[in-house]
Order: sequence, then structure tokens, then C-alpha cells
Amino acid sequence: MDNSKNTEKEILRGGQFLVKETKADDVFTPEDFSDEQKMMRDSVKEFVDREIWPKKEQFEQHNYALTEEVMRKAGDMGLLGVAVPEEYDGLGMGFVTTMLVCDYISGASGSVATAFGAHTGIGTMPITLYGTEEQKKKYVPKLATGEWFGAYALTEPGAGSDANSGKTKAVLSEDGKTYAISGQKMWISNAGFCNTFIVFARIEDDKNITGFIVENDSSNGISFGEEEKKLGIHSSSTRQVFFNETKVPVENILGERGEGFKIAMNALNVGRIKLAAAGLDGQRRTISKAVEYANERIQFGVPISSFGAIKLKLAEMATNAYVDESASYRAAKNIEDRIALRIKAGNSHQEAELKGVEEYAIECSILKVAVSEDIQHCTDEGIQIYGGMGYSAEAPMESAWRDARITRIYEGTNEINRMLCVGMLVKKAMKGHVDLLNPAQEVANELMGIPSFDTPDYSELLSEEKAMIAKLKKVFLMVAGSAVQKYGTELEEHQQTLMAAADILIEIYMAESAILRTEKNANRFGEDTQTEQIAMSQLYLYHAVDTITVKAKEAILSFSEGDEQRAMLMGLKRFTKYQNMPNIAQLRKTISEKVISENKYPF
Repeated sequence: MDNSKNTEKEILRGGQFLVKETKADDVFTPEDFSDEQKMMRDSVKEFVDREIWPKKEQFEQHNYALTEEVMRKAGDMGLLGVAVPEEYDGLGMGFVTTMLVCDYISGASGSVATAFGAHTGIGTMPITLYGTEEQKKKYVPKLATGEWFGAYALTEPGAGSDANSGKTKAVLSEDGKTYAISGQKMWISNAGFCNTFIVFARIEDDKNITGFIVENDSSNGISFGEEEKKLGIHSSSTRQVFFNETKVPVENILGERGEGFKIAMNALNVGRIKLAAAGLDGQRRTISKAVEYANERIQFGVPISSFGAIKLKLAEMATNAYVDESASYRAAKNIEDRIALRIKAGNSHQEAELKGVEEYAIECSILKVAVSEDIQHCTDEGIQIYGGMGYSAEAPMESAWRDARITRIYEGTNEINRMLCVGMLVKKAMKGHVDLLNPAQEVANELMGIPSFDTPDYSELLSEEKAMIAKLKKVFLMVAGSAVQKYGTELEEHQQTLMAAADILIEIYMAESAILRTEKNANRFGEDTQTEQIAMSQLYLYHAVDTITVKAKEAILSFSEGDEQRAMLMGLKRFTKYQNMPNIAQLRKTISEKVISENKYPF
């Protein structure tokens, strides 16, 4: 029994990365994939290269039938049931493998990525995690095999970010056997070809909405708007859905009455980390296409990849992709380990999965924001490297850029997710799950003390970078600690301060994840094998320090004045100071030359 206690100690709780040091050996990295995981990855890649990538043009032509066809084929391969337990005809894979499938199936077309995510995530998973045994037996096998497709109906014209304010009503019949659901839902992915909806409606005047499993049957008061005309994801079916006295048996309530908001939020947590995964292969493919073009395109008598301005772009694109991979798989493994601990402790699969994901809701929000903004930047730079051709619909870049744009909006906008990740952290601290108060106090005391003038020994690999991360955590504790002191429970109303604190938090998590991955791999494969990875970790950290300096300053100026302000600005200077500044131009050169010589994203 004692052993499990020990392992529990090593697995940090959600948000604890901020106050506890994570050892490089304790993080999971893409280099840790098992043989089974690599096989899975390769078969998904092969599927995409065969079924999706060659048909890119067709996906731009609003070919909804093609998306449905690809989804059926993915079902035949078992890919729709990766996360579903075996007793309901799924593959019952662990969380990391489900991330992996989501990552590699999503990189060639945003339409497929959205259909896959909406079906496996928010369309199937709520039943797997909240359904009764009867509901699971009835619906999940069909959804896991692709015989049926699922959709998720939460958003309404008047209820977007404020999801709990929906007007859709569910009225109980006199005999108490059915509910009649009436209301309008919009932006419903997969609406055009789904068999089931997870519908959220309000019973009487309940404070919270309730979830229902509703079968798609046109004779039962269900009708649809036209396919929406959208900026990107052209072949993802997105319609309004109208429910008019749609009869739903009482046994189709999902979870408990009034639990709908909680179900919706938990489904979105998983949706967020999966959305981060869905933005990884898109970056790899964009970089690979961009460097292929840069190596072929001759200007001034040489390939444009030989120019420093292009190298700069390729280096930054590759760095962000590497960092995003590092952080996404680090968090995925934390969730998987947490689920395993709970199952070991006797929790049901449902309970374990729910609580495992909920534990890392902060990390899920961080990843959603970081990766969605990186893929936007990556595709934008992809267009720029292609130059005039990039703007042409003949080249693959403009559709990638348009498809990427939705990722910053759905599963909760990036603004909502920024506020959530700090808000959740503060709540965790209040509940005593993460001790922020004592470390924040220590930082406040440190500000009052005399700084050390000793020159630290940074001869060990990445030791200065790790010391820098520890200092950046102090910046967050200083800013957030002072803001909580100042505003208390009203902090939520000060959105600009929250957003600035969130950017500090995000950069810390992302930069640390890359450094730990690189350190772990340098320790086991030799430092000389990680030259470019070291350069990427250093380059990302350099930018992170800059971002954090700007955002922390903004926050400090917004809520402090006089001596307090001066002390915090001095502290900020102290905590963001390098002993040895990195040579950024050199780092970019190291990274880009590797990408150029391999003619693809090589890491």
C-alpha cells in the first residue's frame, strides 16, 4: 500500500507545477512512446496520407459527404473508439494514446479534425463518463464503431460563453415518462449527419441546465437550418438545430437533473487538451510544406531557405511546435497516471477518468490557448514563406490558416480559457489543493531582503534555464499573490489583470515543459544528440521571459502604486535577469539549418 502513496507524491496535482519542482525524469515525452503507440501513430499517419491529404481540395468545396465517408473509414479502423472501454466495443486505450490519435488524425484537414473531435470528444465521451449502464450499452458501441455519429448541442443564439444561460426548455409529460424539449441550438458540428445529440436544456426554473441523449429523428420535432458558410473548416457540417416538442424518454437524462452545466464543463476540459493535440500535426505539416517550398524556390540565384529572414521564421515555427508537443504529452501522461491511481484505489472507470481530467483542468486550458495561437502563427508564417503563392487557394497554406482560426474560438474562447486557468488556480489554492499562499509570502519576503550577489555556477546543462524558470514562477506568485490580496474574491471582475497573469502562467508551463523534455533526452541519449532541442528550449525561454516581463509590468501598474509598485518592479527586474544572455540569432541558425537540411519538421 505504501508504494502507491509514494507514487502519488511524485505525480504532481494540477497547477502544482507552479510551486513544486518537476524532475526531468518524471515527465513523459514523445520520445517515450511505446512500440504499440508508435504503431498506432504510423497507422493513423498512413490513413491521413491516403484518405485525407490527397483530397485537400475536395474538403475546401463543402463536401460534407466526404467528411462523413472519412469518419466511417476511421470507425472501421477502430479510431473512433480509441478512448472507449473494450466492453462497449472500443479499443480501451490509455489517455496518451487517445491524444496521439487525435494529434495525427487532425493535421491534414480542419474539417476532419472538427468532425473527429466533436464525435469522439463531446459527442461520445459524455455518455461514456456520465451515462448509466443501460445508456452506455445502448449508444456507446454504435458511436465507438462509427455505425452512428454523435453531436453536442450546447450553444444557443443567446448562450455562447455564458453556456448556462440557455433558453431551451425540457417539460415533463403528465405521465412522467417523457420530456418535451423545445429550443434552438447553433454552431452544431456534425449536425448534418449525426444520429445522436447531447442536448442541454433547462427543466422548469432550475438554476442549472440538464443534459439529455436525444436521437436524431425528423418525425420527432427536429429540424435543421442550412449549412453555415464559414471562414474555414468548409467540409465540417455546422448547422442550427431546432427542437419543437421533441419527446425524449426520462431514462435519457444524462447524469442527474441540473448536472448539465457540470457535464458540459468537464466534457470541455477533455475537449481542450484534445484540441491542443489536434493543433500539433497541423504545425508539423505546415513546417514541412514551408521548408520544402523554401528549398525549391530560387530567388537571386539561390533557394530562399538560405536567407536569414526565412531561417528566422522556420526556427520560430519549429520551436513552437516542439514546445507544444512537449507540454501536451506531459499533461496527457499526468492525466493518464492520475486515472490509473484512482482505478487502483477502487474508483470506477467513469469516476477515475472524470476526476483525472478535472484534476488538470488548468493545464488543459493553458494548452488550448498556447497551441491554438501557435498554429495560427505557424500557418500565417507558412503563407508568408510561400509569398504570393501562399495567398493562392492552389497552395495548401491559406486553407490551413483559415482552418486554424476556429481553434481560438471553440471549446471556450482563448479569453475565457485565460481567465479560467488563473481563476481555477486561485480556487484550488483556497481549497488547499495547491499551496500558493506560503510560496507567495516567501516571494514577498524575498523582495524585502537583500539580493544575493554571488555568481551562480551554471556549468551544468540547462541549469541557468531551470533557474530562470524558478524565478519566473516567483514573478507569477508576486503578481497573482498581490492581486488576490488586493481584490480577494472580486479578482474575477478585473479581467485585464487576470489575462496578464494567465499569460505569465502559460509561458511558464510551456517553457518548463520543453526544458524538461530536452533535459530528459540529453541525459539518456547524450547531449550531442539534442543540439537543436537545446537551442529550441533556450529560444522559447528567451521569448517567454520577454512576454512575462511585459505582462507582469502591465499587471503591476494596474493595481499598485508608490513604494509597493517600485518594490514589485525591482523584483520583476531581479526575477527576469539572465546571467548569460543567449545569442538568439545563433540559436535560430542552429534550429533552422536542421529543418532545412532534413527538408521537413525533423524533431
